[in-house]
Amino acid sequence: MIQLIVGNKGKGKTKHLLDKVNEEIKVVSGNVVYLDKSTKHMYELNNKVRLVDVTEYVISNSDEFAGFVAGLLAADHDLQQVYFDSFIKIACLEDKDIMPTINKIEALSNKYDVKFILSISKDESELDDSLKEKIIVSL
Repeated sequence: MIQLIVGNKGKGKTKHLLDKVNEEIKVVSGNVVYLDKSTKHMYELNNKVRLVDVTEYVISNSDEFAGFVAGLLAADHDLQQVYFDSFIKIACLEDKDIMPTINKIEALSNKYDVKFILSISKDESELDDSLKEKIIVSL
């Protein structure tokens, strides 16, 4: 399952994402990972959440990013939820179509029963119609 938190830059998506992960960690039985473009939010996350600074890994395009996500799943069979802050930036999708990468991530989600929650810096009206049902917060 994929869920989306959408809104233009500076609207407060990260706050919603942090609140959601910190609430969910109380009830999930598996592991939770938070992917970000820095370690800035380290102290805002529950200590049971694994924060990964994606910029520390040499990822230069969206295919490499999708492979990175698949590698996370391969390395941790107890992974239950993955949160993506600044999805477009960490997935190297600036000025690109996000649908192929979202489709790859959704295929991984379905195959391995992992829930992905993505923060996307776009207005809801800019998204493909197929994504609108996945939106949980629109700012």
